[in-house]
Amino acid sequence: MSTTNSATAAWLTQEAFDRLKAELDHLSGPGRAEIVQKIEAARQEGDLKENGGYHAAKEEQGKIEARIRQLTALLRDAHVGEAPADDGIVEPGMIVVAKIAGDEETFLLGSREIAGDSDLDVFSEKSPLGAAIVGHKEGDKLSYTAPNGKDITVEIMSAKPYAG
Repeated sequence: MSTTNSATAAWLTQEAFDRLKAELDHLSGPGRAEIVQKIEAARQEGDLKENGGYHAAKEEQGKIEARIRQLTALLRDAHVGEAPADDGIVEPGMIVVAKIAGDEETFLLGSREIAGDSDLDVFSEKSPLGAAIVGHKEGDKLSYTAPNGKDITVEIMSAKPYAG
């Protein structure tokens, strides 16, 4: 397990780290072997220019390799540990309830990988909204400039540790 506190590090629960590590282990081992077999089987079908199975397998291989690179970087730089303190201060790993431009929204601040298969909305702490609210606490009112140039008002209603 690698942990770091650099600005590029994503906070992950131990469960999320373990799940992503298992996915990486599968993709870089059996997953790679399976796609190599598919490519070889398709290659033996003949003319590669008109071989849809071959091209589909090569495309799948590219997606697998991209996911392996993504997971490797994420896990290498991840900050793994307990959920943040339940102190009402917004930080990665928190479920935030906020009024954003007058609409109440509930979301996880952090990495989509933490939420797994849940339908929870996720905002990165590096997003304009995430960067604006990190360090603020329940009751704070602030505004930030959205990528479209508009000022968006935000009121932090609550911030609780994610317990996924």
